[in-house]
Parts: sequence; C-alpha cells; structure tokens
Amino acid sequence: MNIPVSIGVIAYNEEKNIARLLNSLLNQKTDKIIIDEIIVVSSGSTDKTNKIIQEYSKKNDKIRIIIKKERRGKASAVNEFIKTAKNKILVLESGDTVPKEETVEKLCLPLAYEKVGMVCSKPIPTDSSNTFMGYLTNLFWEAHHHSSIKNPKGGEMIAFRKIFNKIAEDTAVDEPWIEYEIKTRGYTIVYSTEAVVYNKGPETINEFLSQRRRITFGYVDLKKRTNYNISAISTKKITSLISTLFKIFPYRNPKKWVWLFGALILELTGRILGYWDYYIKKKNYTVWKIAKTTKELKIRD
Repeated sequence: MNIPVSIGVIAYNEEKNIARLLNSLLNQKTDKIIIDEIIVVSSGSTDKTNKIIQEYSKKNDKIRIIIKKERRGKASAVNEFIKTAKNKILVLESGDTVPKEETVEKLCLPLAYEKVGMVCSKPIPTDSSNTFMGYLTNLFWEAHHHSSIKNPKGGEMIAFRKIFNKIAEDTAVDEPWIEYEIKTRGYTIVYSTEAVVYNKGPETINEFLSQRRRITFGYVDLKKRTNYNISAISTKKITSLISTLFKIFPYRNPKKWVWLFGALILELTGRILGYWDYYIKKKNYTVWKIAKTTKELKIRD
C-alpha cells in the first residue's frame, strides 16, 4: 500500500521557523505513504519567508511556493492549496509548527479506511510550564488532548480527504469548517495520538485572549451559518473541561492552583469577548492579527 499525499503549509512571515519545518517534512520517515508534493501558500509575507522557500524549491522539486502579495485570510490560502493539490489525501499544517519524524505517516494511515475522512494530530507545546503563560499553553493543549480522545478535533495539523472544493473564504476557524465538510458527507473523524506536531503558545495575555476570542467567534459563526454544532462551546463541554483539568493537574503547589484559576478566568474572558465580537461588534475575522511570539519554536529534547 502506497498512499500519495499532498502537504499544504500555510505561511505568513515565518522566517524564524519555515526552514526547520521544511527540513522536517523532507526528512519524514514513511513506509506506506508517499509525500508527493509540499505546497507552501505564502500570503502577504514581508520578511524572508518567500526567499527561504524559493531556495528550498530550487534544491527539491517536491516543494512549490504559491505567493500571494495580499493577505486575504487563512481560509483563502487553504482553498488555494485544496485547488492546487493533485492528490486525494491532503495534509494541512500551519507554518509555525514542526512535526515529529513519523507524524505524516501516522496522520495519513487511518485514511486507508474508507469511512475515515479526517485525522487530527496531537499538538505538543514547546513552552516551559514554569511560567504562567507557558503553564497556560500546556494546560490548554493537554485539555485538548483529553477532549480529542473522546471527541476528535483539529489542531495545528490535520489530514483529510479531498472531497470538497473549498471552505468559506471568510471563516475564522478553518479546521472546524473542514470538520463540518467531512462530517456532513458521512465520514468519521479520528484522533492520532502518535501524530505529534510541536507548536508554541503566545507569551502575552493579550495575544492569548486575541486567539481565544477569535476562535470562539469562529465557532459561533460556523454554528449560525451551517447549523453544525461545535461542542467545544457548550455549557456541558465547559463543565466537562473544568472537571478534566482538575483531574489532570491535582497540584499541591498553591502557585499552580492560582495559575489554574487564572487560566480558567482568561478562557472564560476569551469566550465572552468572542460572543461580544460576533453579536455586538459584528467583527470580521477573515484576516486577523497574528500572535508574533508564537513564531519561533525551541523544541526541547
């Protein structure tokens, strides 16, 4: 069994990480899948991102770059990748992440089963949990992991079948929209705990809140436009999340309990702001402000 796949990398000012990411993709250990092409869609990049990618493409014909001079949002870049990719199995990854050496294989193999339409990876942050913001990021992705075991959801890197032509150009949440497209066609979504991808969380509270309010906005928008229910924002799901967090982190250290309380307050604040943006401000998140402190990964051994 040899499954040809196309990898799409969505990039915007990724000069600090893009070389590490491309090296990782080129050096993936594969047995049953074939990485046919790596398409980088660079939208509005003003740093050295395009130059770095072009240097790689000259050395390896698997790598192609699509340069968009104007930033039209991540969903637009995702659609460009879907339209351009030649294979039926697609891998989508953010430009500020790095996968482990067997991640592409682990991510794509479940798609050999006809009923599986999408596979979600396991993001692991490189942030140290010894600071509040690092703790916050690790807490968030650990909760995401436990939640995804029961209810798989995308995060940073996914593989899916090319069974639709595009997602909404103005959505603020591309992966949940892909999930919607997959599930409404009768396919299942699975979570691969072995498909590890490294990422980095925001270093400031403002950046964290900006991310969380935008994602909440996107969930509400998706629900209103498609009637597809995102369980992550339901009261039942929030209660379950809090219960999970207390099971995961039974700290005796008083400082960590304070941090946990602070994390819950920030998450709640982000969700309230997301609803505010949708219902009151009528905000548009087609193009959003990037969290600059998430752009440089330092992977721990």
